[in-house]
Amino acid sequence: MMKAAWYERQGPPSEVLVIGETSTPEPGPGEVRIRVSASGVNPGDVKKRQDTFGLGMAYPRVIPHSDGAGVIDQVGDGVSASRVGERVWCFGAQSYRPFGTAAEYVVVPSNQAVHLPDGVSFDQGSCLGIPGITAHRAVHVAGSVSGRTVLVQGGGGAVGQCAIALARHAGARVIATVRSELDERVAAGAGAHVVVRTNNLSAEETVECIRNHAPNSIDHIVEVAFHANIDVDEMLLAPNGSIATYATGNPEPVIPFWPLVFKNARLFFLGSDDFSEEAKLAAALGLNSALEGEWIGLEVEARYSLTSIAAAHEAVEQRTVSGRVLVTL
Repeated sequence: MMKAAWYERQGPPSEVLVIGETSTPEPGPGEVRIRVSASGVNPGDVKKRQDTFGLGMAYPRVIPHSDGAGVIDQVGDGVSASRVGERVWCFGAQSYRPFGTAAEYVVVPSNQAVHLPDGVSFDQGSCLGIPGITAHRAVHVAGSVSGRTVLVQGGGGAVGQCAIALARHAGARVIATVRSELDERVAAGAGAHVVVRTNNLSAEETVECIRNHAPNSIDHIVEVAFHANIDVDEMLLAPNGSIATYATGNPEPVIPFWPLVFKNARLFFLGSDDFSEEAKLAAALGLNSALEGEWIGLEVEARYSLTSIAAAHEAVEQRTVSGRVLVTL
């Protein structure tokens, strides 16, 4: 038996999250079992538990969280026994699967357990999955960014930080926008060449400020708030430029169609659960490469015990912290 947190109905974290003992999972063919050290809490985990999108319960019991890190302690058929004892970070543990990383043990397909580079902590590894893979795809989906100017909207968030680090690691000149002094420091620490504070600026002022640092326009944009920023993005985008977006506040945003057409712009809409296996593997390799290089990793702000998982969810849900939130096992 193992300790775990789960829910069997959706709702507020303090009402539906249960901490108890359940059967320890066994790895099947092509799978590995990880003894979890740290479990990352993502906005997507909170939204699933809240039923934000009205999809209901896909499984009768859900152990939340898709991201985590720990040590492989058992492997299934078809997986080399040499992986036992390997330090790893994992992704997709609760993507189209019922049981995630908010438990002492988790089972995932072997290719979703990625070697954790020496010197990188389990805490850092547990942050990488959803934001890191989303960011890698957002940076590289339109092709090489080497020698190009990349704008990362929302550079203080988890995906934004990863996108800054990955774009710079790939040879881009990176401009990031943020809305607070804290996020300005975080984005600069992630490697942004230029950080622009946009709070209290109009759209026209934002465009002018960014153009001062990119007079030849922006080649590629990583966008966190498509509904709010698409007009600014269009004005800044170079001919034949591209925008990769992974979030929006308005599910039916208005798009400046003809200006984008006349620029031959490319728009990419990204959902990390459904990236191809090739894209996920490339992202894992890219993230490890950046961590083994100049990137110091994501900003971790709060750590909670498994018994305090409801408080961890509330911190993410209510946005009372700006850095990453972890549950430690």
